[in-house]
Amino acid sequence: MVALLGYVLWKVVKILVISPLRSTLRDLPGPPSPSLVFGNLADIQKANDPALHESWVEAYGPTLTYKGWLNSYKLYTHDTRALAHILSHSNDYAKPELDAFFLNKIIGRGLIVVEGEQHRQQRRVLNPAFGHAQIRELTGIFVEKAQQLRDFWSDQIAVTGALTRIDVTAGLSKMTLDAIGLAGFNYDLNALDGRPNELNEAFTAMFQVVTNTTAAFTFVLKYTFPILDLIPDNYARGTNAGQAVARRVGMKLIEDKKAEIMQASSDGKGAGDTLGNRDLLTLLIKANMSTDIPENQRLSDEDVLAQVPTFLIAGHETTSYGTGWSLFALAQVPHVQCKLREELLGVLTDTPSMDELNALPYLDAVVRETMRLYAPVPVTAREACRDDVIPLNAPYTDRHGQVHDHIEIQKGTAILIPILALNRSKTLWGEDAFEFKPERWEKLPEAVQSIPGVWGNLMTFAGGPRACIGYRFSLVEMKALLFVLVRAFEIELALPANDIIKKVAIVQRPYIRDQLEAGSQLPLLFKPYQAA
Repeated sequence: MVALLGYVLWKVVKILVISPLRSTLRDLPGPPSPSLVFGNLADIQKANDPALHESWVEAYGPTLTYKGWLNSYKLYTHDTRALAHILSHSNDYAKPELDAFFLNKIIGRGLIVVEGEQHRQQRRVLNPAFGHAQIRELTGIFVEKAQQLRDFWSDQIAVTGALTRIDVTAGLSKMTLDAIGLAGFNYDLNALDGRPNELNEAFTAMFQVVTNTTAAFTFVLKYTFPILDLIPDNYARGTNAGQAVARRVGMKLIEDKKAEIMQASSDGKGAGDTLGNRDLLTLLIKANMSTDIPENQRLSDEDVLAQVPTFLIAGHETTSYGTGWSLFALAQVPHVQCKLREELLGVLTDTPSMDELNALPYLDAVVRETMRLYAPVPVTAREACRDDVIPLNAPYTDRHGQVHDHIEIQKGTAILIPILALNRSKTLWGEDAFEFKPERWEKLPEAVQSIPGVWGNLMTFAGGPRACIGYRFSLVEMKALLFVLVRAFEIELALPANDIIKKVAIVQRPYIRDQLEAGSQLPLLFKPYQAA
């Protein structure tokens, strides 16, 4: 017993005292830590996360440190050279183990979760499904489902016969869920129709834990003390039951698609000659069965199955909330909404192709500005897999007055990637960085060219080998939604803009300030657009 107590005491002293004293980040500038156990995390939890970090940058400079769980140092930087180094060296900077543990419990070991060679293998097989040609084929699904949502809201407005308050998060969530069901698997989830569907219900149960603070804390405890993972709880039962349904339905989809592809091949026809499906899962399976891929580099059925919930959460929540924030922004700037509507009404078809949507410059600017100012995922994180030296554009002065042009990083150091804060940095974008101004995309500041994002001089879809593989999918779907909805409706605020706040649970979700218990909601006022 004495030996056990001695071991526990040693571990506590090592974690709380010795490790921080040995950290190479200990002399970086940064805010004081109010708690030995929680560090600055309680302050971050209470505040609008990016806003707090931005205030730290103003006080301590673009490269700083703060305290996380159990007195550990974390690196935070706006330095674009440092971020480019971190994002481009994905083997040296992986997703933190706690984040991977949490995501694995919800969506399994798909592309978002896996690292190293397994990630490269999955991405290599998945890439063909996310190219321009494939997204072009899926655009009709996006437009059709957007029109279904338009009609659903039109029916609501017809009942009142006046300006109608609509919670856009509910409808957009159902539309994007239906769209990813068809575009991802050629499977109708029936969310907009309201008909029961076991896969829809399964994923709804699985994703509910994402917004539940108690559930998130339970996952942290299970990660910290693995023995607790053996004890069932309501959250574990819910996710396990949902995953069981998803596994059964997903494996049936995979088996059916493999059989169809093999049948087409045995008939002496190319799979593309007979298959009407252009969904992502079919394209993934076809690519995985290709003779161009060596047997030892193909994905197992388990790896393919893991992409089903990955497609759903990555292709559903980011687009639905991104579009919701775009409608919220347009409601606040009527002249922008009118200018956009004028451009959209100039298109002579109700069912535009991807190329026609991408040819609309102001629609493109509105989407870019939304993705800049309302990035669905405001932050992400990395963890150093080895000791390293990170170069800097802007040197920092440490607590002892010494100037450094690099940061020495120890293995295990946590690093926050400030997606939203970099997207609205006044240093990069100018003094109007917090304003919604699509016109800024007509002539960008030279400074933003250094942002190491995969798209649009933005960090929204990250950068490097782990950049979002589905960003084209999300952008075209968002354009289809705005095309249909802004042509059909005039949109106004239902509440003062300051009454809508953001809370982060994987993505930025809107809440009414004094109705947090009601969950995520974004009410706006709609009326049918009538040309003068």
